[in-house]
Amino acid sequence: MSMDEDTIQDRRREHEEETVKQRAAILGFPYLDMRQLEATTPLIATLMSIDEMYRAHIVPLYEGGGEKPFEFGATPLTPQSLIQAMRQDYTERGHLIKFFLISESAYKAMMLRFDPPKRIVHDDIEIAREGDSETIAAVSQTLEKVSSEEVFDFLIDQADKLGASDIHLENERDNIRIRMRIDGALHPVAHLSRDRYRVIMGELGSRANISAAAQESQSGHMQKDITRDNSTHLLNIRVETVPTMYGQDAVLRLFNFDESMLNLDLLGIPDEQRKQIDEIIHHPRGLVLMVGPTGSGKSTTLYSILNALNTLDRKLITLEDPIEYGISGIAQIPINSTAGQTFGDGLRSVLRLDPDVVMVGEIRDQDTAKTAIQASITGHLVLSSFHANSTSAAFSRMIDLIGVNPIFSTAIRLLIAQRLVRRLWDDSKEPYDPDEATKSYVRSVLQNLPEHIERPNLDTFKLYRPVPTDDVPFGYKGRIVLMEMMVINDAISEFLRGGVADAQTDKIESTARASGMLTLEQVGVLAALRGETTLEEIARVI
Repeated sequence: MSMDEDTIQDRRREHEEETVKQRAAILGFPYLDMRQLEATTPLIATLMSIDEMYRAHIVPLYEGGGEKPFEFGATPLTPQSLIQAMRQDYTERGHLIKFFLISESAYKAMMLRFDPPKRIVHDDIEIAREGDSETIAAVSQTLEKVSSEEVFDFLIDQADKLGASDIHLENERDNIRIRMRIDGALHPVAHLSRDRYRVIMGELGSRANISAAAQESQSGHMQKDITRDNSTHLLNIRVETVPTMYGQDAVLRLFNFDESMLNLDLLGIPDEQRKQIDEIIHHPRGLVLMVGPTGSGKSTTLYSILNALNTLDRKLITLEDPIEYGISGIAQIPINSTAGQTFGDGLRSVLRLDPDVVMVGEIRDQDTAKTAIQASITGHLVLSSFHANSTSAAFSRMIDLIGVNPIFSTAIRLLIAQRLVRRLWDDSKEPYDPDEATKSYVRSVLQNLPEHIERPNLDTFKLYRPVPTDDVPFGYKGRIVLMEMMVINDAISEFLRGGVADAQTDKIESTARASGMLTLEQVGVLAALRGETTLEEIARVI
């Protein structure tokens, strides 16, 4: 409830209490303001039944005896005949009795404590395996039973419980399909009736500030506290909607905000690559670019680097569209690109604030690229993300944006291309001998590995496949980070100086590999040989 709504409710209650106070004077009853008492007054269940309290609009307040009167809270709706009958009954039994006039709101608050609403516990949502229509039907039935007030919160709570990163609501001709992305893969969950969908879209509209009837795509944001196992965490939810043939499709992206989880130590980065990141953190200057598609974990890695840099002697500023995680100690500035704001303009503004570290949510255009480069030359560390498939493609595209310039050659320090792949469940995974075609593929990818990389035996290696269990239905649990890291050395910076005539992606990659860089595909295949994931996952993601 917003502050304005709170104020309106307070005014209504104040008006109601004044009215009851005047009514009490007319009826000759003492008036009792219950606003400070209705949550703490002890409940007395021995004097009246719940049904009697409902019928008479009356609640017991104090169990007397001897010289102390029994006390009751009556409302303007309590029949006077009942009050007279109770006076007579208690007097005949030798007891004192006293009635106070209380407001209807106070009575309702007390009755919520005497007779709390029954909470229905619904079955948890299960993710269906391929071809399992019975589970989808059962979940669909559960969602139809959940009350209109609860269905939206129930869906988000269950998605969080399953560890889903996205909820997809997709309009089809006869119903609404719900899918959830878990560990990077989309799974069908249920089919929803249009009545249920309208309830969810209505809640989305009010909470994320979007219109359920809009004819254009929209973006919104909301937060929700999730309580589980006696602890609470904050869920940031980005909402994207787009009109389709049958109605508005919506995607809810869930960000489980836990600042302690934004930690480089928890990302499972291999030692060699972690040393390169630590080098940047200990000498913060230059430009660091994270590249990869949506959902590849770029934001988590960037925020974790920011958190490692977040010390009392540094000023950190971020420019984000939108802000995904709120981190204490960092000045975070939203950039509303739909309203015409740009990262380039925002970056020029924040550089006047003398920051040590700046994170730019995304470099999208030449202006932002040049401003970021200029900032990194003048002693700032600039972190940003960039859309490209690989570090080499990103470096080539960056040269297209900023042009060949010797001054810029020392600005870019590190490019990281990242993907997330599903991790095999160690307790059930199964080794197998690959066929000759697979062996040939692995050998071709891993030929000419840098000398510092431990070489697997390419004649006798085994691969692993997932084996589903009751607890881990797909044989995968969690994800691992795959990183391709290009450290910009003299050979690579020659492309920016103009020393190499043709800055094509393949030439840049060859130069980087000669300097010891592992490509994403190599990193992925090595992870598959270690039994951390599968070649199928590498093919799906890379």
